[in-house]
Parts: sequence; structure tokens; C-alpha cells
Amino acid sequence: MSEPVKTLPLVFEEPPRRGKPPRHLADLTAVERKARLEELGLPGFRAKQLSTHYFSRLVDDPAQMTDLPAGQRQELVDGLLPHLMTPLRTLEADKGTTVKTLWKLFDGALVESVLMRYPGRVTMCVSSQAGCGMACPFCATGQGGLQRNMSTAEIVEQVVAGARALARGEVAGGPGRVSNVVFMGMGEPMANYKAVIGAVRRLTDPTPDGLGMSARGITVSTVGLVPRINQLTEEGIPVTLALSLHAPDDELRDELVPVNTRWKVAEAVEAAWNYARVTKRRVSIEYAMMRGINDQAWRADLLGDLLNSYGDWGWVHVNLIPLNPTPGSKWTASDPADEREFVRRLEAKGVPTTVRDTRGSEIDGACGQLAAVDD
Repeated sequence: MSEPVKTLPLVFEEPPRRGKPPRHLADLTAVERKARLEELGLPGFRAKQLSTHYFSRLVDDPAQMTDLPAGQRQELVDGLLPHLMTPLRTLEADKGTTVKTLWKLFDGALVESVLMRYPGRVTMCVSSQAGCGMACPFCATGQGGLQRNMSTAEIVEQVVAGARALARGEVAGGPGRVSNVVFMGMGEPMANYKAVIGAVRRLTDPTPDGLGMSARGITVSTVGLVPRINQLTEEGIPVTLALSLHAPDDELRDELVPVNTRWKVAEAVEAAWNYARVTKRRVSIEYAMMRGINDQAWRADLLGDLLNSYGDWGWVHVNLIPLNPTPGSKWTASDPADEREFVRRLEAKGVPTTVRDTRGSEIDGACGQLAAVDD
């Protein structure tokens, strides 16, 4: 590369802040919800009814919660279902089957989520932080810096809001349900580990304690925070791990993914391989294709050799992402011929490879484009 890229500093801890989001039943286990109501001087058994309204019935209007006593209803709702986020704007693409929502959180922080409807499945792409501290220079979110971590309930609410819209038939294609959740919106999920794991548990807890989703339908992405990948390996939740690699060599990855200065390519890939070994879940290697930067045929060979060095037992597949350019950026998508050659080289080495369908790019809802600007 001709000149080094100027990057922001890496930020692993959120800046100090005043105030936390209100505690919501999605932040709590079933036992904790009951205790919370009792602390407020309310009957604990009502917690299950509130959970049923939230997770099973997808109700957000207290007037519809007719099994709660009218005189106590508002107090119960305020106790466990406080208002968390307000939709400021929704944008649609792909004939209404891709919907991006800009949310305003209680303290004015802005985040985005994207609902994508495909034949036979619906995927919610959710944010886990307002902004991101990983400072990747080609990503709009990373260039905005980190404002704060999101709470478990703020993460879950993005999925529940999508589930509500689908259940009510508000998304093109008629009523439906969320089948997949990908932690690939704003933020580095592993840098907000506790809240993200809490959200995964709420999404997979059986109804009415949670949404009752399959862990196999959930993908947690990371740029390679190795200690957190190792922690996830021991959690016993069989989510899919996605490692955003973007370069197979340390020299280039140090520039593209600054966290590589902390944990090198070999360490990140080894942690991902170990995750696959322990969980028996195939790992996804995310690789944003950038013209003239990381899309050379020799780098495809290097990537294939690196992954094959851990054996060819089906532990991994590569997901190539045509880069979604951001305004004023020098980074641009690969030439289609170079992309095809990259795929051919990986497949020749026996590495399963797909090219991601870039949904939502015209509404800045695709990978690397979420900047949460309220214009």
C-alpha cells in the first residue's frame, strides 16, 4: 500500500457515562424478574405474565395486557417493561424485504438494525454498541468511534421489534417470524461480551422466558478478540462464530484491522479453529474484498493454506463480502474478475467459499455502512 492508513486508537472500554438504560425484563432471568417486582412491592407472579406479553404475544401496548389488574397495570409495566428505544426513521430496499431502522436510545445515542427477509428465513442484523472502538479504516461504524455499550435489553429489543413487525404483517411478504440473528450491526460484540451473551441467552431461552430461538440461528461476529473467543468456546451455547479476518497476513491486517496489533492472524484463526473443535460448529471467516488491497490471487492461496493447516474436516467456510464503499472513501469493491479468481483459488484448495448477497447497500444498510446519522 502506498501510504499508511491513519487510524483511530483502539478502544476496548466504553467511555465513562452518566446514567444507564432502565432495567427491563430482557436484562433479567425469570427468577430475577420475579424478585424485581417484589422489590417494587408488586406481586412476583406477575413477572411471567409480563414476559408472556413481551416474548410470546409481542405486545407493546399495556391496554392489551388485559390479564393484569387495571389498577396495577401501569406500575407493573413501568417496573419490568420500561421504554428503551424510539424508532426515528425506517428505510426500505429490495421491494420492502430489507428494512433498516435508526433507533434513538434513552440518552440520545443512535444505533441501527436491519431486517432482511429471504425466501424461507428472516435475518435480523443487530447492533451491540453505539459506535465501535475497533477503528477499522474501511468501515463507517469504526470511523465514528465508540460512544457506549448497549444493554442486553437494548440488543434484544431490536429483535423483538422486528418480530413484532413481522407478526403484524408490516413487512413485505406477509406475517412471519425472525429465524436468524446476526451480531454484525454496529459495534464489536466481543467488546461488550456480558451484554451480548445475556442477549443470546434471552433470544434462546424457551418462551415465555425468552424468544425461544435456536442457538444455531445466531451468529456472533468478532474482529478477533482472542480471550473473548476462548470464553465463548466455554459458554456451551452453540452459536455460529464469524471471524472478520479481511487479510491472511499480519502486515496488511495490522492496517485493515488494528486489533491485529494485539492478537495476530495465527492467534485469531487458532482461537476460531478451537471454537469449531469444541462446539462442532462450523466457523465463518468474513473477508471484505477491497480492490487492489487484499484481493490478490496470492492472498487467496495464503488464506487457503492458512485454513487448511488446521485440517480439512469441514471446520470453516469463507464468506467473501463485496466491499460497500462509504462516502469519500478510497476503499472500493474488487473487480468481479478478481473476485471470481479469489473464489476459484480457495475452492481449488478445498475451502468452501460463498460471496455474500449485499442486501441494503442503497440504503446504507449493508456491511460496514451503518453509521447511525440522524439527518
